[in-house]
Amino acid sequence: MDETSDYTPPKVWTWNKANGGQFANINRPVAGSTHDKELPVGRHPLQLYSLATPNGVKVTVMLEELLAQGHAGAEYDAWLIRINEGEQFGSGFVAVNPNSKIPALMDRSAPTPVRVFESGAILLYLAEKFGAFLPTVPAERAACLSWLFWQMGSAPYLGGGFGHFYAYAPTKIEYAIDRFAMEVKRQLDVLDRRLAETPYLAGDHYTIADMAVWPWYGALAKGLVYGAGEFLQVESYTHVQRWTDRIAERPAVQRGRRVNRVWGDPDSQLAERHDAGDFESGGHALDAAP
Repeated sequence: MDETSDYTPPKVWTWNKANGGQFANINRPVAGSTHDKELPVGRHPLQLYSLATPNGVKVTVMLEELLAQGHAGAEYDAWLIRINEGEQFGSGFVAVNPNSKIPALMDRSAPTPVRVFESGAILLYLAEKFGAFLPTVPAERAACLSWLFWQMGSAPYLGGGFGHFYAYAPTKIEYAIDRFAMEVKRQLDVLDRRLAETPYLAGDHYTIADMAVWPWYGALAKGLVYGAGEFLQVESYTHVQRWTDRIAERPAVQRGRRVNRVWGDPDSQLAERHDAGDFESGGHALDAAP
């Protein structure tokens, strides 16, 4: 690299909000709530507070898949959390997720409600609660959990790394884009090699591992995130493409990806979901954008 910089890190870092770029209004170096706001509670045992980002889609797909299997106890209310407006810093949300990230789940089916945060933890919690989409054969279960945790560890390089510097950073930094593009392509190659061996990540059956990976890497494979499909040559990962298309055909996936979505084609949006009939009626219209 010939790129040079006049920046020298100080001995002690201090926060300069002016350097926050596109997300300066919601990024800060401390945790906790910024305002008092209780969360709404609907009539179902499962209360989801989310937005249809890839991490949010994981959970709504799982819930719709459970309902499709006939698990009536998986009925849920999905409440919209406008993260660009800082709603994740309300006191009620922070009480469910002290990390102030979507999605967050409250299970009110027991006398003492259970809070679950981190999308991978929610998938695992629901899979164990309903005995679904998590293999019981030890080798297959290990494969499923390995790929689930692979996604949780890898996606920050895709979103916070590549996506941030390629699409959102105030300036284009060649070194940062090159470094994270290399890593994302390596991850796509990891997936492609695995999916050359087996139809789904854990083996012959669709599991929570696929639900975790698909919203991130399936969207990337179709050039739907960051406008980077051509840049990353995503069409060359043919096994990822096949897997992506197969999952996209599932009716529960098609429903789940609509929930808490308030952008794009109006027919793809469902701001809040409180009943299965909302998919036909259009649900509860809201004025907000993410």
